[in-house]
Order: sequence, then structure tokens, then C-alpha cells
Amino acid sequence: MYGFRSDPAATGIGVAFTHRWGGVSEGPFEALNLGRTDLDHSASVVENFARLRDSLAVDSVHVVHQVHGTTVHEVTTEEAAGWSPTSPLGDGAPGQDPLPVADAVVTGVPGAAIAIRVADCLPVLLAAPRERLVAAVHAGRVGLLSGVVQATIEAMRRRGAGEISAWIGPHICGDCYEVPATMAAHAAEILPATAARTTWGTPAIDLAAGAVAVLAEAGIGVEHVGPCTRTDPSYFSHRSDPAAGRQAGVIWIAR
Repeated sequence: MYGFRSDPAATGIGVAFTHRWGGVSEGPFEALNLGRTDLDHSASVVENFARLRDSLAVDSVHVVHQVHGTTVHEVTTEEAAGWSPTSPLGDGAPGQDPLPVADAVVTGVPGAAIAIRVADCLPVLLAAPRERLVAAVHAGRVGLLSGVVQATIEAMRRRGAGEISAWIGPHICGDCYEVPATMAAHAAEILPATAARTTWGTPAIDLAAGAVAVLAEAGIGVEHVGPCTRTDPSYFSHRSDPAAGRQAGVIWIAR
């Protein structure tokens, strides 16, 4: 179920990056699809989240409707208390409200895991263990260049975060993320560390290098960087299969 998972025993913070195995979805969503709720069977997505929740031994796993923006949503004690097994479906489940629209989530609620769903984009997880505060960031090309990582760091600082640690999960790497030359140049103009070329010699963007540079500027070190989703078949990849499901980066405060 996981490509990477840390034990929360030492710091009180749990971190996990899922891969595609261990769930019940079928077809291009095989097996632990945690997104594409409009296309996958609702019952399968609910079961996949239940398995994730039980495996992590958390009370809930909170998600948002991601739109490649910079909005940071806070999961409060009230929201955590009202979360249900069908909540990840948003208004795809009868009688439920839409999911909050955001591309980052922050919480200080113990037992309420927060998750960002990806299939090539960059999942960035942040934690301030001393203040018992965590955040999850969806940093695709647009969000990264628009400042979603900085916005999340600022949201954590406003809530009192001191020393912050970061983890970067599975994503399409700079060797594989081919883009038009104008797009690559635009990205490098905003964030020079993103400049890259594919292994076949074409312009590319290195999302992880860009995020590491942003984090370093904020005085934050990165403890883990995940593998490439395009070349590792254990992960969903939109570039490899546009119909693919979604894995997740998940972070939580232990109860």
C-alpha cells in the first residue's frame, strides 16, 4: 500500500506516500485508487479510503477538490468530527456538500490525516512536530509556479510553526517531464531550479528541484524524495495513462 511510510512513534507525526496496490478498484484504477471519484465506482473508492484509514490507524483521511491553485484549507476539530466514510466523494454522494476547493491542507487535529491526491504532480508534506501542526500540498506545475508551497508555509507560520520538516513523494521527474520549450523557459524564469532536459534531450521541468529550492529558501530541509511515477509501474501516472487513478501523500498527528 505504501512506497514510503514513517513511524509516528518518534516525533508524533506520521507520513505516508501510497502506491497503486492494496485496494479494490479495477481497470485503469487498479487497485488503490484514491481519486477519480467521478469515474471509478464509488463503493470502491470508499473501500480504498477505509483500508487506508485502518492501515494508518487514524480517525479520518481528509481530502479537498484540487484545482492547481494556492488556497490552503484548514481541517478543524469540527470538520474532523463530521467526516464520514463517504466524505471523500464530496457531492458525488447523495446529500453531501462539495469538497473544499484547495490545493493545500493544514491541520493540528490529532488523528485527522490529511491527503493530497496525485498522478505525476508533486505531493509535498510538511510538519512542525513541536507545535503539532502538519500540512499537505498539491504542487503541480501551475501551483508550484504560482506559489502554493510558499502559501502553505506562510499558513503554518501564522499558526505558530517553528522548525518545519518536509517530504516529497512520487512524481514525474525532470528526466521525464517533457514540455514545450516556451513552457520550460517560463518555469525557469519564475523558478530557475526547475530547468531540466529529458533523457532524450528535450526541454523539461523538474518539479522536485523547484520545490526543494523553495523549501530551502524558507529554511526547510527535505527528508525524502520519492521515485518517478512515469517510469515506476507501482504508481499511477497521467502521462503514461490519462485514465489512471490517483495515489496520495498523507500526513497526520498521532493521537
